[in-house]
Amino acid sequence: MKFLVLHGPNLGLLGQREPGIYGSASLDDVNRLCEITAEALGDEVDCRQSDVEGELVSWIGAASSEYDGIVMNPAAYTHTSVAIRDAIAASGLPVVEVHLSNTHAREPFRHESLTAPVCLGQLMGFGPLGYKLGLEALHAHTDSTAS
Repeated sequence: MKFLVLHGPNLGLLGQREPGIYGSASLDDVNRLCEITAEALGDEVDCRQSDVEGELVSWIGAASSEYDGIVMNPAAYTHTSVAIRDAIAASGLPVVEVHLSNTHAREPFRHESLTAPVCLGQLMGFGPLGYKLGLEALHAHTDSTAS
């Protein structure tokens, strides 16, 4: 199986940006964890990051021709982007939403996710481990629906 991992805005600053909230792992560290996880599962993974909403929407829209599912951290777009929500819904792919921090333990404006209702599931608060768990869950789900 082949999965797309998408990182939203400001995640390119991981390791530097608010380490008390997001931890000390860099985006390269997170991507390497995703690659190691996919390899252990016998899967392939393609990791991408963008601060541009339209680019994320385009990647999601094109994903169904190449990927079996998506693990996505929409970051701030979680709470604001109807476009990303609609792209996920239209893709027909299972999507696992991941957040490094527990958004429910943060500011009230971060408590609502526009994207979660169209996702297979949501993981938050586990730091980079959430990506690993998301890939494992997506693999198990995709494998069970393929049988």
